[in-house]
Amino acid sequence: MNEADRLLLRLYRVRLVGELQVASLWDALLSRELFTPDMIEDIQRAGSGSRRDQARQLILDLETRGSQALPLFISCLEDTGQDTLASLLKTSRQAAKQDVEAIRPLDLKPVVLGPEGLKPGELRVMKQDPSKLSQGKLAPVVLGPEELWPPKLRPEVLRPEVPRAVDAGSGGFTDVCPQDRAKGNADLAYVLNADPCGHCLIINNVNFCRESGLRARTGSNIDCERMRRRFHLLQFVVEVKCDLTAKQMVQALMQLARQDHSALDCCVVVILSHGCQASHLQFPGAVYGTDGCPVSVERIVNTFNGTGCPSLRGKPKLFFIQACGGEQKDHGFEVESTSPEDKTPSSDPEADATPFQEGPRSIDEPDAVSSLPTPSDILVSYSTFPGFVSWRDPKSGSWYIETLDSIFEQWAHCEDLQTLLLRVANAVSVKGIYKQMPGCFNFLRKKLFFKT
Repeated sequence: MNEADRLLLRLYRVRLVGELQVASLWDALLSRELFTPDMIEDIQRAGSGSRRDQARQLILDLETRGSQALPLFISCLEDTGQDTLASLLKTSRQAAKQDVEAIRPLDLKPVVLGPEGLKPGELRVMKQDPSKLSQGKLAPVVLGPEELWPPKLRPEVLRPEVPRAVDAGSGGFTDVCPQDRAKGNADLAYVLNADPCGHCLIINNVNFCRESGLRARTGSNIDCERMRRRFHLLQFVVEVKCDLTAKQMVQALMQLARQDHSALDCCVVVILSHGCQASHLQFPGAVYGTDGCPVSVERIVNTFNGTGCPSLRGKPKLFFIQACGGEQKDHGFEVESTSPEDKTPSSDPEADATPFQEGPRSIDEPDAVSSLPTPSDILVSYSTFPGFVSWRDPKSGSWYIETLDSIFEQWAHCEDLQTLLLRVANAVSVKGIYKQMPGCFNFLRKKLFFKT
């Protein structure tokens, strides 16, 4: 779907969710091949299965159904007597063709809120210069895009804590690493004492059907073996599944979620596949099954929420996604070289490349957010930044997995997961002519130290 159509759907999402009559649409959507029967079933099971939940999921999934998805959807609305919505979308789409900017959400402006009890005169001062507060008064809270904050209100960069010398009891002193202190404190770090620590599922999709138009992911088996060995050493029970269709991927994830994790402390899912863009509310992107059908990262993660997997409540659930983020190739920018390894790889890397460009965010509607459970005890690590390719060397595997394995081998015995992933991001970012930047969505409540 092109950017203008995607923006249009997001602009009218609240109204569509409120008014769309989905029950009469299923046959029309199938007849126009907008969705497969399996996809329709997934939409019907969305959330609580209510009309609003089904409508919301339909609008989200529609963005992934190709360049003609919106005009075909409008035709389905007309066929089922939903002329008001059809006319709204058709008219707006015609206007948008002439002016894409006409349907862009307005830019948010920062709003400065002062603490309670300030006099009107003091509030006026704050609006002009929030930094001019007398001593003893609470600092103002700034709402709005960070790049628009007043300069003096930008958050401080937290520097790494320096180990302090502690009396060793024999007249001397020793350095105590703050990581070691956190490791033994259940309030600061997750307790991973179970043996085994937990389950690790690796889905490795290498060969795709001809109709999908996706190439074989040469080198992915190297990644798979690296992850199998690494998480086995980290005390996980590892299961590897290869070349799964989208439906088989969902079934494998649900099978893992339905197991009893009561005696375990953690769960890990590793996905190695091609990736694509997918509309989302919490976690961006999707990964392809071997049949060319996508499974959204959001659906993968939510399979393990409190409802789907109650025995993992309060326990860390980790997801590592090696899949393409888009088609853009990042040339980077010139900086002084800090590493002798900052050279072009000897062989030509491939990209797990399919479109995955995150469009401008819409002003999110209340009903699409308020019904979502707050994600907790979840970390999703992506191999690349949304919109860019993720590089894979046919001979040595992907940059991300190769680096992840190496960093875990060197540092997992003494550093927490967040620090390890910072090392991974830094190491991957200096590779090759084209650049790649891993990132993560971190909803963990504590630090996580692997059991080594």
